[in-house]
Amino acid sequence: MRFLLAWAGLLLGLGTVWALSNVPPHGVPIPPDLRRNLEQETHRLEAELNALHQLPGGTPRLWADVAVLHKSVDWALRHDEILHTNEIADAQRTLAMAFDRAAQLRRGKADWLTQTGRVIRGFISRIDRSPQPYGVVVGPRSIPGGRLDVWLHGRDESLTELRFIRERMRSTGEFAPEDAVVVHPYGRYCNAFKFAGETDVLEALEHATEQYAADPARRSIRGFSMGGAGTWHLAAHHPGLWRAAAPGAGFAETAEYVGIRPNDTSIPPWERLLWGWYDATVSAANFHQVPTLAYSGEKDRQIQAARAMERALQSEGLFLQHLVGPGVEHRYEPATKAELIRRFDVLVQAPPHELRELHLVTRTLRHPTGEGDVWLRFEGLQHHWQESRLDARIVSPTRVEIVTRGVTRFSATRPPGTAALPITWFIDGQPVPPHRGAGTGLTVFVRHPSGWAFATARELDDNAPRKRPGLQGPIDDAFMDSFIVAVPTGTSRSPAVQTWTSAALEQFKRDWRTQFRGDPPLVPDIEVTDALLRQHHVIAWGDPDSNALLRRAFALRTPVEWTPKQIRIGAVRHPAADHAPAFILPNPLAPARYLVVNSGPTFARWEGTNARQTPRLPDWAVWKIADPAGPRIRHAGFFDENWRPGSAMTPDIEP
Repeated sequence: MRFLLAWAGLLLGLGTVWALSNVPPHGVPIPPDLRRNLEQETHRLEAELNALHQLPGGTPRLWADVAVLHKSVDWALRHDEILHTNEIADAQRTLAMAFDRAAQLRRGKADWLTQTGRVIRGFISRIDRSPQPYGVVVGPRSIPGGRLDVWLHGRDESLTELRFIRERMRSTGEFAPEDAVVVHPYGRYCNAFKFAGETDVLEALEHATEQYAADPARRSIRGFSMGGAGTWHLAAHHPGLWRAAAPGAGFAETAEYVGIRPNDTSIPPWERLLWGWYDATVSAANFHQVPTLAYSGEKDRQIQAARAMERALQSEGLFLQHLVGPGVEHRYEPATKAELIRRFDVLVQAPPHELRELHLVTRTLRHPTGEGDVWLRFEGLQHHWQESRLDARIVSPTRVEIVTRGVTRFSATRPPGTAALPITWFIDGQPVPPHRGAGTGLTVFVRHPSGWAFATARELDDNAPRKRPGLQGPIDDAFMDSFIVAVPTGTSRSPAVQTWTSAALEQFKRDWRTQFRGDPPLVPDIEVTDALLRQHHVIAWGDPDSNALLRRAFALRTPVEWTPKQIRIGAVRHPAADHAPAFILPNPLAPARYLVVNSGPTFARWEGTNARQTPRLPDWAVWKIADPAGPRIRHAGFFDENWRPGSAMTPDIEP
């Protein structure tokens, strides 16, 4: 019962109960004349943005650099997010900057591109097509082909776009090397750079790398507090992107930091498994690929993160450089900070080293590595959420040895220093002889019962349902890439399902705006075309009676059976009148994309700590929606590696 009460207090069927506390907080009253003027200017800027779309040459490439300024003021007014009276002047300055940029774009100019110092930039998110801001600090000695640093900000529940832009225009930040471009991602607000926040960092990184012609081999990442936690997980899960990493404070895993005991029955079993998505401790092997320098204050509770990582790295034979600021709590100590800068600059400025050995680990194909100079990538796992590993070394220009664990497929680009000759790969002690084309470009290996072999053309074109990078679940994964929401235009035959799905959809729309700072792209179910299905993941609400898209999908074969009488997932059966499923699958109508049914992001807002921002549902769950105590989960589980129902998990609740 303890689990039931905790879950009911946390969720309204699905999603976060934002009504319990307003995030961001409510704003202050604005004098009517000032509000009227700001609204008029915001509408005028919106008209100018629309007009820019109609220019003879098409929408200017830098349109997003104006759109993010408009959004910051528009949202602050529309959603009561002017949090302090001095932000009225911030809004006026932001609008003035936007009008100036729009006028420059009309003239075919963009003076801010050559500006040094603090600059506000923006991009259009591939997730929901929303304008997302980021800041840059362009060092006076930065050059094309030079260094690019990423800095991740700390936790701030008041960090609206308007406040973020103000801070980025006023402060150069904690570190501003003169020879670097420093990127300050917004990170979708305050979610510890996870989920859409993770995608936001990667999109800002790639956008800034292209805009400032930075060297991809000289990109590094730093952050403090919540930003330190983001640095730990982005370095652990994208090791090929970074020349060096310097996390400060923060957290590196969930259970120990939060103080959750192994026998704590309030945590359902699938949630414990899903901690492996972002925990850096279980991905410690990946730090073989990225030099890391940690900082903690001597009296800071968050020194725990570096201590936990020290132990995890020691198990991999690695030593963590950990600088400790004497006598301070949650801040940088000046002398230690100076030493941190000196050592970090040495790491960043050293010549790039060839990775002749790789030690890679993952628990999910959401993080398959294979980025940057990391030349191996996981393509298939025996079991998601268990450790899978690739350990490789280049023995000679024509010989590479690899040891695998829990891997069914992996790919390789040509390793550094190998000759332009066919390579003999030794995988788990078995030689895989070269053949025509092997070892040039991308090579894919598949494990058969008889051993490892090069993938055949048929295996490369395999469209059979199997978990693969970017199509592996769980539910939250669909919200890290482009999605649309299929809104039902019909009515469920079950009043309980109609009431629950309608309320959950409205909650999702509120949650996406508050937590991820965008408006979910809504499309009536009858207007979802085949082209949209190919381009986007689809989030469908309702049931086959109310949602035309779900009727189309369930007319095909799926591992979920949903009839007017019954919901069946493997051995789990429940009556359809008072139950509803939530799940993620490859879309039967467009198998290269997801179909998510009756769920938004499942992770909750921080419960005193961002470390609790973890997924709360696996690949599927069945809710009892008509219950005096409120909606509750009856069963949940993961699909197997071929998207078939696996063993169901039952939460620790009374039947």
